[in-house]
Amino acid sequence: MAQYRKDPLLNGNLYHIYTRSIAKYVVFNDPYEYERIFELLHLCQYKDFSYRLSQFNRLTQISKNDIVENLKINNNLHVKVVAYCLMPTHIHLILQQISKNGIEKYMSKILNGYSRYFNVKHQRTGPLWSTRFKSVLVKDDEQLLHLTRYIHLNPTSAEIIEKTEDWEYSSYKEYIDISNKLLCDFRSLSNINPKSYKKFVNDRKDYQKELSKIKSLIIDDYSG
Repeated sequence: MAQYRKDPLLNGNLYHIYTRSIAKYVVFNDPYEYERIFELLHLCQYKDFSYRLSQFNRLTQISKNDIVENLKINNNLHVKVVAYCLMPTHIHLILQQISKNGIEKYMSKILNGYSRYFNVKHQRTGPLWSTRFKSVLVKDDEQLLHLTRYIHLNPTSAEIIEKTEDWEYSSYKEYIDISNKLLCDFRSLSNINPKSYKKFVNDRKDYQKELSKIKSLIIDDYSG
């Protein structure tokens, strides 16, 4: 059952969605785990996707391709994914809600599905995520643009990588048009030029890295 929120999530609106693991536990340890959550991000946006991912992945590749094509044709969505960044201990998403309670349903399927997979793989029990996910309304195009930059710079701010495009687990490569993993629907919302966007992001990289260091010294930063 969807939990009450002070500010309800409304159809058509964009939201920055953030969730992190319990006690900043590393929940994405290798490419297989990142690929697992990416598959969930992709497939669970469709209301008609009724499989557990473990069941889906036991199907033949032809069957899986047919299912995905039918999902795309029907286009019956909980949400549209506008941007994402997967970090070792947390997830950033920008989502547009399409159907009633769509974000709640989408996040429940993703987080519960990944928790089942992770707990079986690592022979652990109990919850994996620290709290109910947080949501912030994106009010205008300028906020959206700056927010995509913020989440795409998370890996360099955390000093996991040096170059933003070296992180395989965000939508940044989609935004600069060099990715073969297409998930996000952002072109209908913002007129982004790949070359200009790359400069827009990288011009802020050093500043955001320094800001991240300062914040880590003075607070237990929950904003990611």
